[in-house]
Amino acid sequence: MKCEHCTRKECSKKSKTDDQENVSVDVPSPAQENEERCDTSKHKVLVVSVCPQSLPYFAAKFNLSVTDASRRLCGFLKSLGVHYVFDTTIAADFSILESQKEFVRRYHQHSEEQRELPMLTSACPGWVRYAERVLGRPIIPYLCTAKSPQQVMGSLVKDYFARQQSLAPEKIFHIVVAPCYDKKLEALREGLSPTLNGARGTDCVLTSGEIAQIMEQSDLSVKDIAVDTLFGDVKEMAVRRHDGVSSDGHLAHVFRHAAKELFGEHVEEITYRALRNKDFHEVTLEKNGEVLLRFAAAYGFRNIQNMIMKLKKGKFPYHFVEVLACPRGCLNGRGQAQTEDGHTDRALLQQMEGIYSGIPVWPPESSTHVQELYQEWLEGTESPKVQEVLHTSYQSLEPCTDSLDIKW
Repeated sequence: MKCEHCTRKECSKKSKTDDQENVSVDVPSPAQENEERCDTSKHKVLVVSVCPQSLPYFAAKFNLSVTDASRRLCGFLKSLGVHYVFDTTIAADFSILESQKEFVRRYHQHSEEQRELPMLTSACPGWVRYAERVLGRPIIPYLCTAKSPQQVMGSLVKDYFARQQSLAPEKIFHIVVAPCYDKKLEALREGLSPTLNGARGTDCVLTSGEIAQIMEQSDLSVKDIAVDTLFGDVKEMAVRRHDGVSSDGHLAHVFRHAAKELFGEHVEEITYRALRNKDFHEVTLEKNGEVLLRFAAAYGFRNIQNMIMKLKKGKFPYHFVEVLACPRGCLNGRGQAQTEDGHTDRALLQQMEGIYSGIPVWPPESSTHVQELYQEWLEGTESPKVQEVLHTSYQSLEPCTDSLDIKW
């Protein structure tokens, strides 16, 4: 397994196929690499965090239920010497809750003189990198400042969990398993955090496909083991997800929260209307013939470019947009949903979408552990530490000609 220095080399090659819009990175097979390995001798504890969008891939790949796939993956990782395996869903809880609060604040502050809307989600690293490196200052102010689930998980592992284990952050080597190669770039973007004693929140990212390849080539004897939790009083938590078709569900949860907080409307079912194509959906809250909220989901760079053009022209009517670089969302990440020749594996993707839709949905507000962490770890829901740990900032980077730049 490699550290950030190896990851930087792996992620320096970007490619674009004729029929695929999502970001891709040419990564050598883990089983075939002969490069110098990362020296993990200085780390005492190996921690792996698994994204919920990766679990349907393992379930489909090995013909298991999601729960059994989670246990099989955990057992395999621990047979390799990993000490703890966590689910990143709790990190998405924080990301969504902070996004909800930020949208309400922006809605109240928005005016013709001070344009705070639309708020554009920032959980997708491919989209964020494109915004920072290509779009720049006209778009960056609209990005939600809430950290992505991966970034939040880095803080949970290297700050909260490290304190529980009486470990310095640098004594933990944190690996994330994700469906997307751009998560590797996100780990590099985080930089060295002063709140983590100068350590990175995420030291290494491996895609679901890379892990599956290692599993297939391994002859280790593996037994199923329950995924660990951050809480000593809980031995195993049920696999759960948020209310998104194939993402972490920022749109649905922010929409419900905004409807209730701003207009006193309780929304049960959310109706998505496909507009120009199947990857651009609209959700509205209407009362007495008036549209009170207008949200959208824009997946894939074709829709992102259309959104940006209209936004720059002042003809974009939405209050909030869930933006994802991959068409059909995170399940379609190039780290798990592609064939050997680099095309989308449509049959596998359809199977994963069916599996993902069957995972129980738990709203982030329902988590008592999250509320406890706000008090115990973050010193309250509105404390300065919340802003420091759960929020980030963006910078406009002048376009450069190196191979890491994304051109669309």
